[in-house]
Amino acid sequence: MRSMPAFTPDRSTTMDYSGFLYRALNPLWASSPLSGEGAARFGGRFNPKGMPALYTSLRPETAMREANQVGAFQPITLVAYRAEIVRVFDGTDPVALSKLGISVATLADCRWRDTMLAGSIPATQQLAIDLKVQRYAGILVPSFAPHAQADDRNLVLWTWGQQPPAVLQLIDDQGRLSSPPQA
Repeated sequence: MRSMPAFTPDRSTTMDYSGFLYRALNPLWASSPLSGEGAARFGGRFNPKGMPALYTSLRPETAMREANQVGAFQPITLVAYRAEIVRVFDGTDPVALSKLGISVATLADCRWRDTMLAGSIPATQQLAIDLKVQRYAGILVPSFAPHAQADDRNLVLWTWGQQPPAVLQLIDDQGRLSSPPQA
């Protein structure tokens, strides 16, 4: 297991995020768009099993690409959030990554799942563990989904809620996700 080199967060590695975020959910999870339990149950590129995470995108199109990476386009529920997140690691900055001994190529490595299934912790999951210990709320990363555009970005959150420093509010003013459909 790799641990982070001696590292002191500074302005060049830390950013705040204020704006909208998007997720394309499997409709089975649409009733709990803030849980992060699916990621905790199965693990993801930036969270090991047992560590809740919300994989959000800065654009709806990116969220749809992320949710449909294999095969034909599958049904999704697209949700939006208002976010005020303090202390995000900028994983789009090669210099910031190099301070941790990580490269963009390491983030993009598609073998992370094979490593996890073999019982080891992929470098990207170890990075998430280390950053969370350092009290980062999440990491901003490029999208590695097929057909992603150069400016497609994801914000993976490990900390979120209704209070600062990581406020995430579901936009559902009409209660569409909490109300059963009417015939």
